[in-house]
Amino acid sequence: MADSTGPRIYSCFNCRNPVSRHDDIISKAFQASNGRAFLFSHAMNIVEGPKQDRHLITGLHTIADVSCSDCGQVLGWKYERAYEDSQKYKEGKIVLEKFKIVKENW
Repeated sequence: MADSTGPRIYSCFNCRNPVSRHDDIISKAFQASNGRAFLFSHAMNIVEGPKQDRHLITGLHTIADVSCSDCGQVLGWKYERAYEDSQKYKEGKIVLEKFKIVKENW
């Protein structure tokens, strides 16, 4: 039977604003300071904060925190620049912390 509820999405845990589609997950094997995180190719209904250089597990990156456009809750970050060639695939991608998003339409 076909799924008639629409695409499976992830929403902000605080206000249920949709922030990404399940189909946009690149990896579920990311780690944030507070636990697991997912790497997404696209996100929606988010606001980017100022860019900053940060030393992460995989080296130095320029990132921008991303927040829910409705409630302002910080949900993760966007990779603006990777300084190591092996990390360039992350540029332009968004990491959302697993405990800050909830499944919708599953």
